Amino acid sequence: MKNHRIYLTAACLFLGCAASVSAQTIDLGAVNSDLSHFRARDKRGVNVFEDPKEEGVAFDGVKGRVGGQFALQWQGLNHHNTADEKLDPDTGENLNELVEIDNNFNLATANMDIDVQLAKGVRSHLRTYLSSRHHNEPYVKDGYLLVDSLDLVDEGFLSGLMEYVTIKLGHMEVNYGDLHFRRSDNAQGIYNPFIGNTIMDSFSTEVGTEIYARANGFLAMVGASNGKLNQNVADGDGDGVSVLGKLGWDDQVTDDLRLRFTGSVYNTGESAGTRLYAGDRAGSRYYFVTEHLATASQFRSGRFDPALKNKLTAIMFNAFAKFQGLEVMGTYENADGRDNTESEDRSFDQYVAEVVYRFGSTENFYAGARYNLVQGPLKGSTDDVTVDRWQFGLGWFLTNNMLGKLEYVDQQFSDFPSSNILNGAEFKGFMVESVIAF
Repeated sequence: MKNHRIYLTAACLFLGCAASVSAQTIDLGAVNSDLSHFRARDKRGVNVFEDPKEEGVAFDGVKGRVGGQFALQWQGLNHHNTADEKLDPDTGENLNELVEIDNNFNLATANMDIDVQLAKGVRSHLRTYLSSRHHNEPYVKDGYLLVDSLDLVDEGFLSGLMEYVTIKLGHMEVNYGDLHFRRSDNAQGIYNPFIGNTIMDSFSTEVGTEIYARANGFLAMVGASNGKLNQNVADGDGDGVSVLGKLGWDDQVTDDLRLRFTGSVYNTGESAGTRLYAGDRAGSRYYFVTEHLATASQFRSGRFDPALKNKLTAIMFNAFAKFQGLEVMGTYENADGRDNTESEDRSFDQYVAEVVYRFGSTENFYAGARYNLVQGPLKGSTDDVTVDRWQFGLGWFLTNNMLGKLEYVDQQFSDFPSSNILNGAEFKGFMVESVIAF
């Protein structure tokens, strides 16, 4: 999956098989022609959460859609810490000294999406990271099948049930909570009003199935996965099954007011492969902040992984409201679990509050603020550490496919041991980002 030749071969086989199964020719059409039950990749997909149950574009034959996203940031951040000196016994180097960072451009990132309408209400999706911070070669992020109709079995088969039910299966981004619908996914930053994602970034791609029921604004989902980010059958890598669920309500109450409330849970048995808070292989937007030179290749800088990889139970509650141009989103999350070397559970809390005001004739401008707080004990300790961050952002949609962002960020680490590199650590400054998505 990490070799570009393998990727190209797989993509060709994927499209070729779809065409041969249907005995039809795939019409790639225009890059912005959407498919059924499809969340638009551009501005139209902002504040859309699950892929819509409404059919949208009617099925009239097998069609493919090739899309892409590109993102580039200019980083103007500075950082410092107050950790005690910790000398390497071999080199005498201070391992708690932060790497020097300059103001400059980050790596340009890119995604490619291949979506194919295989039958009425049946769509497949494949996303490949063409360029990302963690890998310098293309690799597949996820691929899944979305089923909203069983007419491919027989016309009208279980149509009364499938009017409300959606089935999603494959190696996919698990639907835990609502924050992952607003986060930047490598180069896809058009849904995120800010530049960085949350501190404790819950995101994972796992092999599994999710079943949805939706009616009159109500949503219920139950799913199961193998709980692994990296797929293998090696003995000792853990065999715990992860289960997840979501309940919610989402309704356009009036022409001006939309409300959404959801509660989600993710639970896994004993599995060393669980990476719910370290599952993003693409990397953080804040390059090299609060890192030592020897560890500066660490690609999740600025985030915090609570290291709860074993017997994890996480819950998240989200509330979203949009009144005309004003939108507010609040999140509470609790994660309880342990590292696979620990005998006692630890618990972390995360709070996120966002306010965004969109204005202009088509809401093509916005201003927003986000506050994010994480608290809990480090491995081997009962004392809480705290990480908190302020983000203030401005955005301008030049077109539905082009977005420019400006952000000021200030993040602080408190109550870390004096021997920890994050003791008294802080980073702050300005970021600029451009995003193209289609």
